[in-house]
Amino acid sequence: MSGEHSDPWQDGYEGAVSLTFDDGMRSQLDRAVPVLAENDLHATFYVNPRGPDWRGLLAPWKAVADAGHEVGNHTVNHPCSCAFKEIREDCLETMTLDDMEWEIGEGRRRISEAIPGQADFSFCYPCYHAHVGEGPGRRSYVPVVARHHIAGRGKGDFANHPLTADLHHLYSFPVERRASSEMIGLVEEAMNQGQWTVLTFHGISEGHLSVTEADFSGLCGYLREHRDRIWTAPVVAVARAVRAWRSAASKQPKRTGEPAAGARNES
Repeated sequence: MSGEHSDPWQDGYEGAVSLTFDDGMRSQLDRAVPVLAENDLHATFYVNPRGPDWRGLLAPWKAVADAGHEVGNHTVNHPCSCAFKEIREDCLETMTLDDMEWEIGEGRRRISEAIPGQADFSFCYPCYHAHVGEGPGRRSYVPVVARHHIAGRGKGDFANHPLTADLHHLYSFPVERRASSEMIGLVEEAMNQGQWTVLTFHGISEGHLSVTEADFSGLCGYLREHRDRIWTAPVVAVARAVRAWRSAASKQPKRTGEPAAGARNES
């Protein structure tokens, strides 16, 4: 990658894909990590370091980070919208930006303490929600994420354009109950457009938001077989590459009549 390139991907790559996992579920350790290792792939795992034994909760994830995966911040307590609850307490509509400052900052601090080998890591919006308050008092907490992290992963059924995507509110495809062929289709669609697709997983053959281990293994095998043209990497790694390319491209002198760096000919 260099500022002379018309896109941020390393030579030979058509685009990027990040495999992300929410909530630190047991099947991620027992099933996803071994399948990833078999295929020499690295992913991002978002965890909630909550409770008095948060150090013990994070202990198994240190080995995951040491193996080359990213262990990212999913807040301490995983706050979601009140619309999911019967009681209006401890939910986003009753919280403030200061509350989220603590959730995000403390989550980052705990992960950094328990897993000191990570120079940086990204954030994931619990329940894909990025607001506090409601009605006229509703506010986005994306700026809080931007103060603490290089990138933040949300939800949106689109791939991310490397030139224009908001790195602190990246789109992702939730892929629960999807077949490997469907997930491969999402990846190939992004490769055809030179973009970055992020896939969101929860359980692997576990829970109500799961994909089967066979389908996950099929996807990983495909990514291994096509690793010469598909860059599979954690969110933090791709975000660093995109930021570096944007910075380098912005410093390149522009010739008269030349489109901006990253622009593609759509004709």
